Amino acid sequence: MVPWWAKGSHKGTSVVVKMENPNWSMVELEAPSEEDFLIGSTPTGSREKLRGKNAKQLTWVLLLKAHRAAGCLTSITSTFLSFGSTVRRRVASGRTDDNDIETDENKAVKTGFYNCIKVFLWLSLLLFCFEVAAYFKGWHFGAPNLQLQYILSVPLGFKDLFDWLYTHWVLIRVGYLAPPLQFLANVCIVLFLIQSMDRLILCLGCFWIRLKKIKPIPKHEAVADLESGEDSFFPMVLIQIPMCNEKEVYQQSIAAVCSLDWPKSRILIQVLDDSDDPMTQLLIKEEVHKWQQEGAHIVYRHRVLRDGYKAGNLKSAMSCSYVKDYEFVAIFDADFQPSPDFLKRTVPHFKDNEDLGLVQTRWSFVNKDENLLTRLQNINLSFHFEVEQQVNGVFINFFGFNGTAGVWRIKALEESGGWLERTTVEDMDIAVRAHLRGWKFIFLNDVECQCELPESYEAYRKQQHRWHSGPMQLFRLCLPDIIRAKISVWKKFSMIFLFFLLRKLILPFYSFTLFCIILPMTMFVPEAELPAWVVCYIPAIMSFLNILPAPKSFPFIVPYLLFENTMSVTKFNAMVSGLFQLGSSYEWVVTKKFGRSSEGDLVSLVENGPKHQRLGSEPNLDKIQADLKQEQKTRKTKHNRIYTKELALAFLLLTASARSLLSVQGIHFYFLLFQGISFLLVGLDLIGEQVP
Repeated sequence: MVPWWAKGSHKGTSVVVKMENPNWSMVELEAPSEEDFLIGSTPTGSREKLRGKNAKQLTWVLLLKAHRAAGCLTSITSTFLSFGSTVRRRVASGRTDDNDIETDENKAVKTGFYNCIKVFLWLSLLLFCFEVAAYFKGWHFGAPNLQLQYILSVPLGFKDLFDWLYTHWVLIRVGYLAPPLQFLANVCIVLFLIQSMDRLILCLGCFWIRLKKIKPIPKHEAVADLESGEDSFFPMVLIQIPMCNEKEVYQQSIAAVCSLDWPKSRILIQVLDDSDDPMTQLLIKEEVHKWQQEGAHIVYRHRVLRDGYKAGNLKSAMSCSYVKDYEFVAIFDADFQPSPDFLKRTVPHFKDNEDLGLVQTRWSFVNKDENLLTRLQNINLSFHFEVEQQVNGVFINFFGFNGTAGVWRIKALEESGGWLERTTVEDMDIAVRAHLRGWKFIFLNDVECQCELPESYEAYRKQQHRWHSGPMQLFRLCLPDIIRAKISVWKKFSMIFLFFLLRKLILPFYSFTLFCIILPMTMFVPEAELPAWVVCYIPAIMSFLNILPAPKSFPFIVPYLLFENTMSVTKFNAMVSGLFQLGSSYEWVVTKKFGRSSEGDLVSLVENGPKHQRLGSEPNLDKIQADLKQEQKTRKTKHNRIYTKELALAFLLLTASARSLLSVQGIHFYFLLFQGISFLLVGLDLIGEQVP
């Protein structure tokens, strides 16, 4: 059936429009013909007829667009309903992050921090209700230009009690609340600009290194032939693999280290097992025994008392009498898989360079594309290694030891005091003390060591807490030594201000205070304001700089910005704990691993086949299998976690975003909205590994 407006001659081009609803039929709309544009050449009646026909066509097109918009809204509604059902299931099966076994002091600290956030939340909800009521009463004030002259000109007799209350509330916040809030905001903005300038200088330094192709070059390289003559440089190297209850990764780590291309007579591998699980101990012993039978120089060490965690483990291993026969020590955590030529590319840098104490290599990640959480971590760590570590190594000759994938001169460790158990960042501790003693460091950006990223938010959160509380512990302990050290004033300034204060203290402080507290509060005290360039443009530029070392992650630039602000809660809490030496700053939780392998490793396994067979006795293997089955039967059901601090901040930011609509805050609304959603997703543990 042809529509009535389409009867007659068809001089235009037909356009077929399909309706998404199957109950609607297909129709043809005419595109404008040449006569439609030649209005002057057509009679008046024809022009009016054409105008009427085109108007009806335009109306129909608008109806079609409205239908599509309705369909889009329907899909959005269904998406939100699906998300709501997921949230209900997560809340029903979840448990909060306060259910862990902790000390009373630690619980008190975490409860106090959470209570402070709840106070801000309830205050924001109360103020939001008050502001909504004022809005409907006609108080349409923009931010920050309030109509104070109007308020002051109104006589004391008000229409009702509410007008009296709101007027006095405005005067109170103008006179008493806005000035200190604006002052704190300005302080955070200054800190933000200083930190951003530091980030920009680091990026320029990295650009200069690439432009000039600056890289450390060893004075003497180890030759490829292990049976070569006198000119070969193959010193005695000790390999240490500290681990604790990491049965998912011990096999691939030991196999990678035992496959290092180095004379077997000039290498010794120490497997330093701190596991308290008898089954894990037995598995690692079997693996070490297997490689011993293959001719590898490898020993198994187990401590009965796990004092000092990783630092105590390394300290105990260095006390062995045979260590004096070795010149260098390479350290690999349980999930690290060095390439066979690792030692050949690192140890030669020590040749004829007696002041060199440490050679640190870059990390690469076998599971960087596993989920959104690992992708965001890859952005952060790529910037850390390629920009921070490389620039500091080239221009300052100091950077923090990453605790693994590095080679130390044993003499440097001994002269610096050895491993100490006073902090949870023993790697940074020994690096600072070695630098104060005059030892030099080299960072090799082109030598990579594969490892694994935390895939669950719970594991990542605990890792970040340790990484940000430990430096503050160390800063308190090392500050007097840095001041008294016989190094240049520039190096003292660089270590105190840049390394500790700016990058370890100021960054988490302003990130949390500015974007999670001050910004939402300015929505309820609009006389104190944050410029749009602070909320949007500068963070966007900094995120762009951060993502440059990982260009393939560019589509995740917005989630990265939001997630970094979300993590500021954990980092700020950890920074305060470490600075004031609270109970949680001494927590050490081994990061959960899954034993991921790269595609190259899998291909190598397929090509080479099962080269080794486990040499353990059958009774032991049967016992292991029986224990595994028993563990699966008795394993407790895992629950999804609910993070209360993140959820409270999510509702605070969402409330502030709703309040911003009343005063037309522009970019502030969008930032608060998406940042609140980011906190909500993290608080409900909807990012990273999903626990069934």
